[in-house]
Amino acid sequence: MTYLPIAALVFGYLLGSIPFGLLLTRAAGLGDVRSIGSGNIGATNVLRTGHKGLAAATLILDALKGTAAVLIAEHFGPGLGLWAGFGAFAGHLFPVWLGFKGGKGVATYLGVLIGLAWPTALVFAAVWLIVAIVLRYSSLAALTAAIAVPVALWFQASPQVAALFAVMSVIVFIKHRANISRLLSGTEGRIGAKG
Repeated sequence: MTYLPIAALVFGYLLGSIPFGLLLTRAAGLGDVRSIGSGNIGATNVLRTGHKGLAAATLILDALKGTAAVLIAEHFGPGLGLWAGFGAFAGHLFPVWLGFKGGKGVATYLGVLIGLAWPTALVFAAVWLIVAIVLRYSSLAALTAAIAVPVALWFQASPQVAALFAVMSVIVFIKHRANISRLLSGTEGRIGAKG
């Protein structure tokens, strides 16, 4: 049975590696989303194409791949969702199909959270919305929510789920290090700002 966690991890990774942002923008005739903005494949960069619908679709699909990985793996055994969820998150960050250069993982992080502990996903959404509305920085909203989630999970879920999200939150911070530098220097772009 020791192969099951590894199988769940690999399954989640392959599912998470699907680059929906890149696929959607190419299908819409917009070229390679990696050639604009931050160069990432996530919803925030897709939004820079000016197509809100594609950005929303990317956000939903990137989240759903995390949720699907968790729910499908849990069907085969308790605890496998943790492995598959982390695999999906890692797959989005480091997709094998794109030379291991992916997105920053926030939507997939949220999708995994929905699959493992959906009440805490409401905490994520509330924190993100408050920070985004008040300060208008998407990156700061995501980082603040990534701090709140492991703390909330400590009270709302198992220690294993809280520990997984503590690790994932650290990775989210690492992937956002350029955003953090821009936030500190006052050059980070605000939500709705041009250019």
